[in-house]
Amino acid sequence: MIGLDEAHARLLGRLQPVGEEEVDHEHALMRRLSRSVAAARTQPPVDVSAMDGYAVQSASLGEAPVDLLLAGESAAGHAYPEKIKPGECIRVSTGAAIPAGADQVVIQENTARKGQQVTMQDQANPGRHIRRAGLDFARGDTLLPAGAPLTAEALALAVSAGVSRFQVWKRPLVGILSTGDELVEPGQSPAPDQIYNSISHALAGMVQAWGGQPHYVGIARDNPDDVAAKLDHAQTCDLLVTVGGASVGDHDHLRRVFAERGGQLVFEKIAVKPGKPTWFGMMEPGFVLGLPGNPVSALVMARLLLRPALAKLSGADHVRVYRTAALAQALAGNGDRETFVRARLDTGRMTIAPDTNQDSSALSALVRSNALIRRKIGAPAAQAGERVEFIDLD
Repeated sequence: MIGLDEAHARLLGRLQPVGEEEVDHEHALMRRLSRSVAAARTQPPVDVSAMDGYAVQSASLGEAPVDLLLAGESAAGHAYPEKIKPGECIRVSTGAAIPAGADQVVIQENTARKGQQVTMQDQANPGRHIRRAGLDFARGDTLLPAGAPLTAEALALAVSAGVSRFQVWKRPLVGILSTGDELVEPGQSPAPDQIYNSISHALAGMVQAWGGQPHYVGIARDNPDDVAAKLDHAQTCDLLVTVGGASVGDHDHLRRVFAERGGQLVFEKIAVKPGKPTWFGMMEPGFVLGLPGNPVSALVMARLLLRPALAKLSGADHVRVYRTAALAQALAGNGDRETFVRARLDTGRMTIAPDTNQDSSALSALVRSNALIRRKIGAPAAQAGERVEFIDLD
């Protein structure tokens, strides 16, 4: 049995990004770049007005007030085609190109117009209220590095630079396989000793939220042939996530069938609570991450191991961030497994209180919680007010 950090390192050490593909801007949101993005044009492409007003030659202003002749207009997308002359002004709107020869914009509030005459109440100030070409970026500038996610803002930046196609990491295909005769699908009628298969559907949502493509394989019943058939069905997946079936009982066949089909274990259990039976291995052509059958154990370990695995397969890194808060009540000393305690964080007071139900089957306690307190192996008892590490449940 190895520690969580060692399990994390072994898992990520085996995984590699699943490959690249090209997508257009309509399908690029939140994809992760496999290659950097460079600007295909300059932004702004020309000098433009930062305000509504009048473009002038600053030398024409002199001592205010000064009357200038209105010679034309430059609107956004409709530039004034000629060069401005001394004693002239050109009406400009925000974002409109600055006419050749002009070097200042007098804002509308500092002017008074009568016919074609505009009185200027401003001093010469070359460059005032002008956005220079290339203020945001120039053609050829690297705008987004490889590995960056194409957020809404990043996508807007790239498209404004004339980029409409992107090289991104493929979304890993993640198979999800539940095991056990005790499971029935949602909408079916369970026998008195059966339960609904809820965890596989929760995992599918997590996989999608974390950048993967979930592929539900189904429920493998408690016989070796059905387990083998389900494993065959998942052969196209980059990663197969199994739920349950990894214990040593007479009806737990998953690990035995995995080994018979050439699977090689990387680790078989972790010194963590909840989640000790979590295992990971390689089975051509992909990998298998085995999660415990208890609901809380499965969902906690999905956050601790599946999420970073998906990040690595998607060409990214996921760093587990521990924060600290003051305990709202005392905690007993910890045993020989690193423990993640379901808890409720009060973000106003920055205090954290363990939930009263820490059973690994109690989903209601997990839903009540918004954080997991981290208790290291052998940690002594902690008193109320003492600061403890936690991770957010997001």
